[in-house]
Amino acid sequence: MDKSDIVSGFLLELRRGTVVLCVLTMLKEPTYGYNLISRLSDTGIAIEGNTLYPLLRRLEEQGLLESIWNTDGAKPRKYYSTTAFGSEVLTELKRHWDTVSQSMTKLLEEK
Repeated sequence: MDKSDIVSGFLLELRRGTVVLCVLTMLKEPTYGYNLISRLSDTGIAIEGNTLYPLLRRLEEQGLLESIWNTDGAKPRKYYSTTAFGSEVLTELKRHWDTVSQSMTKLLEEK
């Protein structure tokens, strides 16, 4: 295995661990899937629909998200938003993220 394969594997693991935090953060306001993909991409978090939509379904099954269909426009769209329970989980995840992030910054600066 060469270096690029190893780095790619580690980057995939890092992304898996952070994408839930990103999604819960972005869904404080109701948003449909394609818009969420665009907004995440605009912030440097690239995600594909075949990754996002199963994640949204899983988070909804866990009670972290809720969804409603909007059929007012030209095509129906399913809007997702964070539930009260999802907000509680997000608060806890953000607290842990801050701790880990600060620790990693110190560690990486030590070289």
